[in-house]
Amino acid sequence: MSSTELPESLATAAMAPPTGAERVGEGEEMRTVVLPGLTLNMRFRRAESDGLPPALFVHGLGGSSMNWSDLMSRLEDIVHGEAVDLPGFGDSPPPDDGDYSVTGHARAVIRLLDASGRSPAHLFGNSLGGAVATRVAAVRPDLVRTLTLVSPALPELRPQRGAWPTAALALPGVASFFSKVTGDWTPEQHVRGVLALCYGDPGRVTEAGFRDAVREMERRLKLPYFWDAMVRSSRGLVNAYTLGGQHGLWRQAERVLAPTLLVYGGRDQLVSYRMARKAAAAFRDSRLLTLPDSGHVSMMEYPEVVAQAFREFLDERDGS
Repeated sequence: MSSTELPESLATAAMAPPTGAERVGEGEEMRTVVLPGLTLNMRFRRAESDGLPPALFVHGLGGSSMNWSDLMSRLEDIVHGEAVDLPGFGDSPPPDDGDYSVTGHARAVIRLLDASGRSPAHLFGNSLGGAVATRVAAVRPDLVRTLTLVSPALPELRPQRGAWPTAALALPGVASFFSKVTGDWTPEQHVRGVLALCYGDPGRVTEAGFRDAVREMERRLKLPYFWDAMVRSSRGLVNAYTLGGQHGLWRQAERVLAPTLLVYGGRDQLVSYRMARKAAAAFRDSRLLTLPDSGHVSMMEYPEVVAQAFREFLDERDGS
């Protein structure tokens, strides 16, 4: 048994719905998976067929499994989709070891996939989740059937200006400053700021979607570990950018064996559109989708386009 494998009794220890208040969309269900030192909240949709391959969706910094709801609903006929709340985000509590590094998050995803017993899976990742998914695919190719990365947070020599606050969170004392500065902001103001940063066109968010985001933001701001999870994950991402050699994210991208679909937005303020070509060259078996009008979360802003691209990606792969 490898270090990431778990006895079946532990892997299936807890499947009851979580006690958190994260929104559950139509057709979605929630469950928790309890592993030693780690509790993960999962959002899923019942598969239309028992024979569908598994898919796991990993959100970005400050996000949650809710970020994948629209895309999962559009793929439920071809994959059995589950979206995870990374440790400290969504309805998942902080990890017992306090490890919010990219490697720590990747280890959580690996343990989850190992415990499921249903790998290899179609693995999706956005932003920080894209960096995490890249590391998982590089070190455990047996767990990944295909890789889909939406604006993955891979190192840039000249980061986008919109990414500077995220990087600044990694500095000592900055998080306390941010929390004080934004202490008087309403949840609505927080959400409008996030939408302006992450969407190419915030006007694409429906009124119902905005209300859901406000309720979720209100809930998160009350969590005692909200800023700690943000700061430590930001620091972990910055630290990952400085790693060289075989542990560098670009080097690991070159090691990925799984067919990879890359999605980049032309109005992305966090991950530069110019990195799309570099990524396409780094991942050895890649397809590239560029959306000129999209921002950082194309799977939320243009879920129908991303879903169609994934379907065509699978058709091409199965037909080759």
